Amino acid sequence: MRRSRPDAALFIGSGKAEEIGARLVQAGAALVLFDHELSPIQQRNLTRLWELPVMDRTELILDIFARRARSHEGKLQVELARLEHLSARLVRGWTHLERQRGGIGVRGGPGETQLELDRRMLSIRVKRLRAQLEQLRKQRRTRRRARDRRPAFTVSIVGYTNAGKSTLFNALTGAGTYAADQLFATLDTLTRRLRLPSGAEAVVSDTVGFVRDLPHQLVEAFTATLEETAQADLLLHVVDASAPDRDEQIAQVDRVLDEIGATDVPRILVHNKIDRTGRVPDVALDRYGRIDRVWTSAATGEGLDLLREAIDQQVAVWREARRHGAADATEAGPADVVLDEAAPRENPVHRAA
Repeated sequence: MRRSRPDAALFIGSGKAEEIGARLVQAGAALVLFDHELSPIQQRNLTRLWELPVMDRTELILDIFARRARSHEGKLQVELARLEHLSARLVRGWTHLERQRGGIGVRGGPGETQLELDRRMLSIRVKRLRAQLEQLRKQRRTRRRARDRRPAFTVSIVGYTNAGKSTLFNALTGAGTYAADQLFATLDTLTRRLRLPSGAEAVVSDTVGFVRDLPHQLVEAFTATLEETAQADLLLHVVDASAPDRDEQIAQVDRVLDEIGATDVPRILVHNKIDRTGRVPDVALDRYGRIDRVWTSAATGEGLDLLREAIDQQVAVWREARRHGAADATEAGPADVVLDEAAPRENPVHRAA
């Protein structure tokens, strides 16, 4: 019989837990991973039952982030997220910290002294991390104000993890930064200049990849980095065209963009990795005749000329808006190219590469 909701004590129920435990022994497993978020009590109970370390989805993502972070800011952000996650475990679950009793007249029962000490030390470290990240955020704002005095068109590359964002960033800018077929290969924002066919320039940033059920601790910890995305003039939303669940991935990224306040930033949907699907380079136009979707392969370079043309169009709209003001820009038609399936649009236009 299928459960209507997870078991409060073990998540999977006692019978299934015993069955999995037998398989773990047979397989000689050293670690158990859950593709779900476990409560502190569930994690503790499963660890005791199987006598093996148990890691849930959130901890796995945090661990990967910790391994990938390279910059000082990235490491601080990941550490803050991990400590925020750990704090719930200290408060609600872990009886292995109950090593001492409170003194005479002290209420609270066994473990209060050690648990309170651990919580206090964790709280102090979290406050220090927040202060350091706030200082870095102020520095970002100062740099942003300096950029605003010398305006440049800014582009942020966003998308689901492993969609090919860093490969596209390298292909467009020739940066030669680290790109790999693995989750969260890029955590630290990288920025380079891009020369466009019209001769205009854009500043392009490669950002951290998103994922289904991204832990809220990470979204909060990476606020300073994600602010850069929300402040961009254009988003290139990169999608793995060969992924069978690409529509779900698009929806997940859209949810995170909404959470960080980037819903209204103009965007172009980039269907990447067409070399794996056999599709030719292609574009689709929005209701204003501007390119809002591009089919390309960052790995082979197919369709990159079409993407550069699409960015060039947005630069022209941005310049016109700056020249005549927001009112005139509104009369000319919005620059926002966020996909609206309910809106009429032209059929995709094929252009031979």
